[in-house]
Amino acid sequence: MVNINNIHSLSDFQRNTKDFVKQLESNKKPVVLTINGKAALVVQDATAYQTLLDQLELALSVATIKESPVLQRANRI
Repeated sequence: MVNINNIHSLSDFQRNTKDFVKQLESNKKPVVLTINGKAALVVQDATAYQTLLDQLELALSVATIKESPVLQRANRI
C-alpha cells in the first residue's frame, strides 16, 4: 500500500537525494515520485525490494503447488 505521505515530485527528490536515501534506508518504505503531478516512479531501498521479490516468489510457488493436478487429485480422495 502506498502511503500518501510518501509521494513527492521528482524535482524534490533530485534536490534532496541524500535526505531521501537516508529515509529509504531507515524506514524501508517505497517513495512514489511524480512528474507533472502524475505518479511516474517508485524508489525503494534495495534490501526492502529484494525482500518483496522473495515474498512474491514464495507466493507464486505456493500458488503453483496448490494448482498441481497431483495435489488436486489427492484432495478429492
